[in-house]
Amino acid sequence: MLSARLIKKIEANAEEITRSAVADLQKNPRTPAYHRLEYDELHRRAYSVYHNLGHWIGEKNEAPLEAAYGELGRTRRAEKTPLAEVVFALILLKEHLRDYVLKQSLSDSAVEVYQEEELNLLVDRFFDRALYHTVRGYEIGGGKA
Repeated sequence: MLSARLIKKIEANAEEITRSAVADLQKNPRTPAYHRLEYDELHRRAYSVYHNLGHWIGEKNEAPLEAAYGELGRTRRAEKTPLAEVVFALILLKEHLRDYVLKQSLSDSAVEVYQEEELNLLVDRFFDRALYHTVRGYEIGGGKA
């Protein structure tokens, strides 16, 4: 995978990306339910996404993703967080990741441009699946996703 270097850079700078994303979640007008959630929980969840991006993207078995994000959906439903806010929170995490990649982008060659495009596709696939399993977990609620 050509984008491995970029993934390693994201994982190494997960704290920086996490702080930015959590600050946005806690003040964004589209995520008011997240304003009252504990900083530590929001930080833990966001950091886990960014710090383990390579693992999530490289995982061939979707079961761990289904378990983690199904649980997230069930938890947010139990907290009575509106589904639209849960979805938007995941969108914000993805946007902060993309913003970071764009800011770090110093593509000097066609290969580096290709690496960024490959990374964008992998990130899209990851967040699409995470979003799906989160919504399923939310809809099913206390049942098994």
